[in-house]
Amino acid sequence: MSDRPLIVALDHPSPESALELAAALDPQTCRLKVANTLFVRGGPAFVEALAARRFDVFLDLKFHDIPVQVAGACRSAADMGVWMMNVHVSGGTPMLEAARGAVSSARSGVLLIGVTILTSLDDADLARVGVQGPPEMAVLRLAGVAAEAGLDGVVCSAEELTALRSRHPSPCLCVTPGIRPSGTPGVGDDQKRVMTPAAAIRAGADYLVVGRPVTGASDPQAAVASLNSEIARARAAA
Repeated sequence: MSDRPLIVALDHPSPESALELAAALDPQTCRLKVANTLFVRGGPAFVEALAARRFDVFLDLKFHDIPVQVAGACRSAADMGVWMMNVHVSGGTPMLEAARGAVSSARSGVLLIGVTILTSLDDADLARVGVQGPPEMAVLRLAGVAAEAGLDGVVCSAEELTALRSRHPSPCLCVTPGIRPSGTPGVGDDQKRVMTPAAAIRAGADYLVVGRPVTGASDPQAAVASLNSEIARARAAA
């Protein structure tokens, strides 16, 4: 179980504002996630700036392409000094194996995680794109593909954690977005399958991704401290 399970999603519109937020946070208490919008604006230099501030960076670009392209992208990401990156498991075994080989050869210690089903999708959304059954079934199937390809773990909703852990215990890492602190309704945004930090830890999450409750807080570091306290209490009670 990680000593720093909290990953703050830097969902800011510009590298400048994201760096201001990073300056208000302590790299000893959280890690940072950089997704597509911010990376397109800031590029590798932005990621390297965060790494220079001693933050572990989760590069959340969800690579999904032919194997040679994904392998090249993963190799480049590893060269930036990121701590973790991800790929879509639905890209298939050849793509996943190419990504695994590229990451392993480029830089040791970089974590490669597979995206299963996005937390913005529910049963109806999945049915429209031809995925039959509840999200849990698809998540379990894709997690098995990820494990066979040698990935370090998966990204999944906390709602699927209990079932996933029964099939894939540690060292399979579970990275869980859609986390909302206790007392937060978790409505009015694009996450449909959400859970509190304590509930996610009890269900078996290794890393929790939290965005707006930190990035939108008047005191981001205090918000991180509160989340870490809730996580610590859940671990102590487990």
